[in-house]
Amino acid sequence: MDLSDVGKRIAASEQGVSNHLGSELRREAWAARILDYVLHRQNEDGGYAFAQGLESNAQDTFYGLAILRLLNAGSPRIEHTLRWLRSLPTRDLYALYYVSKALWICGEPNNGGLRDRVLAFRRADGSFGTTDVDIEATSELISTFMATELICRLGHSENMEATVNWLRGRQNGDGGFGAGHRSNLRSTFHALASLNNLGYPVESMRGAVGFIRSCELPGGGFSVVPGISISYLEDIYYGLSALEMAGERSSYPENTTALVYSCQNSNGGFRRSPDLGISTFEDTYFALMILRELGRV
Repeated sequence: MDLSDVGKRIAASEQGVSNHLGSELRREAWAARILDYVLHRQNEDGGYAFAQGLESNAQDTFYGLAILRLLNAGSPRIEHTLRWLRSLPTRDLYALYYVSKALWICGEPNNGGLRDRVLAFRRADGSFGTTDVDIEATSELISTFMATELICRLGHSENMEATVNWLRGRQNGDGGFGAGHRSNLRSTFHALASLNNLGYPVESMRGAVGFIRSCELPGGGFSVVPGISISYLEDIYYGLSALEMAGERSSYPENTTALVYSCQNSNGGFRRSPDLGISTFEDTYFALMILRELGRV
């Protein structure tokens, strides 16, 4: 073998190792910025809030803990966090959802009465909570999604046929889901995720997949409805997650990855879109989940 060829191979190998180490160092620095953002927003009571100076709340505490777990980081002052979570009232489904999920991350064993508490919110038609929501709400199906996720996590998804039938009956002619026969990506995600939680084969719902694809943007991400070019982090998360449940993947992973990275603020957290917004725990969680789905985390 020509010694010059050997030298070229060694040089190429060393360059590959160097690139790999450089990528790892960049990732560590990037993750450290996110950790700094989260850890500096833990309050004395052990809970979290997305902005310094705000009181702790259950939603941000769940997202904060979930972000730390995604980055394989420990949760500081965990006993304070547990004590604070246990003290919170959980009279509505939203509070019950976020407190329960946060406690699970902290290693708290399941509450034996949780399933009955969740089922107490079920309506006669099989839905949960209220579907009469204002225009600013994520979707009219979010309460049902929360309830079915808790039930699935508890391992008690049997005898839920009424809920499955109610959800299937909400599908629109274009394959998507949404109130008033106007489909949108957020309602479609919550419908598919709820059905998936209850063991329904969502991969068979090709009409829903077709609607999700109609929201996918070649420049990266997803729009909430077809025909617009705005892509928010929550819609990217909903689109990718819905496709994953159906056994499919993003058509534009590189552009979507670049779009997500462009949403990071100087404080380490992520904003809702490249053009506007302050960092929030929710958006930072969405960003990490998207990047994990795309194989970047």
